[in-house]
Amino acid sequence: MTRVVVAGTSFGRIYLEAVVGAPDFTLAGVLARGSDHSRACAVRYDVPLFGSAEEVPDDVEIACVVVRSGALGGPGTGLAQAFLRRGVHVLQEHPVHADEIAANLRVARAGDAAYAVNTLYPNLRPVRRFLAAVGVLRSRQRLDFIDAACNSQVAYPLLDVLGRMTGGLRPWTFGDVHVARRQPFVSLHAEVGGVPVTVRVQNQVHPGDPDNHSHLFHRISVGCEGGVLTLADTHGPVLWNPRLHSPRDETGRLVMAGPGTERLDVPSTVVVGDEPPGTYHQVFADLWPDAVARSLRNLRQDATEPGRRMAEGQWALGVSRMWSDLTARIGLPELVEPPEPEPIPLADLLGSKGPA
Repeated sequence: MTRVVVAGTSFGRIYLEAVVGAPDFTLAGVLARGSDHSRACAVRYDVPLFGSAEEVPDDVEIACVVVRSGALGGPGTGLAQAFLRRGVHVLQEHPVHADEIAANLRVARAGDAAYAVNTLYPNLRPVRRFLAAVGVLRSRQRLDFIDAACNSQVAYPLLDVLGRMTGGLRPWTFGDVHVARRQPFVSLHAEVGGVPVTVRVQNQVHPGDPDNHSHLFHRISVGCEGGVLTLADTHGPVLWNPRLHSPRDETGRLVMAGPGTERLDVPSTVVVGDEPPGTYHQVFADLWPDAVARSLRNLRQDATEPGRRMAEGQWALGVSRMWSDLTARIGLPELVEPPEPEPIPLADLLGSKGPA
């Protein structure tokens, strides 16, 4: 049983649920500044509340640092290094600047500890299913294009996903940014791992409510000779659209049925996988904690296989450098203050009818 401490109780709540819900980990404590919420978390999970890394006992093997890094003006990286110096393996929540990652890797080597940046979303079950299907496409045909959209808050993990899709981050290039009046998205052409990519980013943030008001998290399509595979949303589903291609008869007209048109006798859209998208309650309670638990297991494997640490560290550096390149091009987010969105009842959409 691997003993884990979680630093941070805001998004750290997802990590706490991941640890207590996994049979191979045990929660050894919460590290926080001592707010009422943090104290309540420690009481809820019946674990000690620590005020500093030095207070954490030596039998803790992994520290989850879910505190803002220096890239966001927080103390997370200093906290990560305090654990790494003691030989405690660290999983740090993204985003983390490349210079901080490089410094953390040096401290980790000196402390004989494993260090990883958790981008979370590549380990979500729907995204893993999407990446596995992309791997099948890539093994058989060239990837002709990728079209990707996201909110600026989750652009960092999008780049991680794109690199996994193409089989590598390099070479990457980002072209000029296109901004149109009254458009919530900025767009640019790019290349990742040698594959042409179109990137659209909702580069907007509500200054008083930055975790809300995203039009979407991630939406990604990848095309090849055989068709288009789409991750409709970060939380699924994965869709496959086989390419429409019909033979022609001796007059040049398309043949739509009969012998030679077997490739047309397939659904125009197929849902890949048998797990339907869940509610957002289920996303918070199951899907995200499951992804964190998978990241923890990957870190634990890095700890037992030092040869993996260098490769993981180089990948993390590459993702962070790509993110710095992208954010430098798209600039600071536009500040917006829209009202709370009004939900649309699903029954209204299901009951809608087209023109008679």
